Amino acid sequence: MPSIDLRGIWLCLPLLFLGGCKVNYSFTGASVSLDVNTISIATFDATRTPLAPPSLSLSFTEALKDRFLRQTSLTLVKNNGDLMIDGEITGYVQRDEAATGTTASVTTLSRLTISVKVRFIDTKNEQNSYEQSFSNMEQFDASTQTLAEVEEQLIEAINEKLTQDIFNRTLGNW
Repeated sequence: MPSIDLRGIWLCLPLLFLGGCKVNYSFTGASVSLDVNTISIATFDATRTPLAPPSLSLSFTEALKDRFLRQTSLTLVKNNGDLMIDGEITGYVQRDEAATGTTASVTTLSRLTISVKVRFIDTKNEQNSYEQSFSNMEQFDASTQTLAEVEEQLIEAINEKLTQDIFNRTLGNW
């Protein structure tokens, strides 16, 4: 009577179960349904934030597009993607923090905060859709730098954090 190698069966068994799954997982932590192929990301309006630089709308939107394109295999389309993201930049605020140090050496910290409101629509699974506000900040030494001197770097760092938060909320299934 021939013997059956049970190790081969145990190794193949998980593949049978995974064959029926409809979710595509990536190393970035994203889970995208296999029937989702496209994403559209509208330009985020910044008219509610008069103190923001004119380039903020475009730089944030491009950072968000870049995040999704780098971390998924989705194709960016102009309108009506399987996934759709739009919103607006709702806050751009600089606030001074506390001064620290001794009387001989005082450091004044300042904080730049950017807030956005996001509307996400998943046309394949409406339960995944949401509307949510996100906010993030960066500090700088206002005793040695002005906002104008560091604004571009701060915006880039904040955009990086905001887009990661939005990505995680949208596809991270956290």
